[in-house]
Amino acid sequence: MPISSISSTRSPNRRWLAPLLAAVGLLLLLASISLGAAPLPLPEVVRTLLGQAPDTSTYNIVFFARLPRSLACVLAGTALAVAGLLLQAVLNNSLASPGIIGVNAGAGLAVVLSAFFFPGLLFVRTLAAFAGAFGICLLVYAVARKTGASRITLVLAGVAVSSIFTAAIDTLVTLYPELLMDRASFYIGGFRAVDWDSLLFAGPYVLLGLAAAVLLAGRVNVLILGDEVAASLGLAVERCRFLVILCAAALAAGAVCIAGLLGFVGLIVPHIMRLLAGNDHRRLVWLTALAGADITLFCDILARLLFAPYEIPVGILLSFLGAPFFLYLLLNRQRRRCFD
Repeated sequence: MPISSISSTRSPNRRWLAPLLAAVGLLLLLASISLGAAPLPLPEVVRTLLGQAPDTSTYNIVFFARLPRSLACVLAGTALAVAGLLLQAVLNNSLASPGIIGVNAGAGLAVVLSAFFFPGLLFVRTLAAFAGAFGICLLVYAVARKTGASRITLVLAGVAVSSIFTAAIDTLVTLYPELLMDRASFYIGGFRAVDWDSLLFAGPYVLLGLAAAVLLAGRVNVLILGDEVAASLGLAVERCRFLVILCAAALAAGAVCIAGLLGFVGLIVPHIMRLLAGNDHRRLVWLTALAGADITLFCDILARLLFAPYEIPVGILLSFLGAPFFLYLLLNRQRRRCFD
């Protein structure tokens, strides 16, 4: 069943949704900078961000610890959510997301291999992550195109590919543990080891991918109508699919370089936004980006506070949210119509 029919074909006129998500995101961003092992008063955080830091220690905490991490949450959440939205559209599969069909694992393996062959070169890791993500996207699309596999078969194939690549990562890291600074955060997904260098090299991929998603949104609206209808309306279907896959790969690559193998953001957020805002991707891209950033920021704050002074990787909380949601999609065939 076309993904355009998963939710209502009409786009609800909810103009308040984008401002609400943006306002919530700003509050969560300030809370993320304020809260932690050494809480900072919110007015003090605002003054520091405006260049009026009361002392050096506050400045260092805000600009070298909290702010990079908070921006990383925004970038990774945005990237994974929009990548999931695009993959669901291009594969016509409501179960698709970077974590489930193996895109994150492909990018992760490429990152580990680049760390082995080119240690210390962050820009090479980012390029490798993009190549790995793009290769898996093309592989999954080729499987869907050539075999005509059902949606559930495609997802299971992605899970198998993801398991193989994860096993390869495990092998390399076991033999060469120095390849990853924080293995737990990389495997599960987390932001504890993020610094400005990570954002400098991975951030442009996310921003370029988001810009491309905005430009392609109108074509995606046509693409989800089906190949024949899209072609009859003048859309170059294969070229459009290729560009959308390229965009999703850039977003997934940036997210993996920032947050490791963070899962389920790209599955949960697009579904919620479709239910709230309909299927017009010209709006959905922005709404999904904002919601992805909000959910990731919220979960990261919880990950720091729930067991303070101990911190758990944010990927654990997202798995608690995402796994039941994934099972819900699998078990509700009639209501969600996820399968052929």
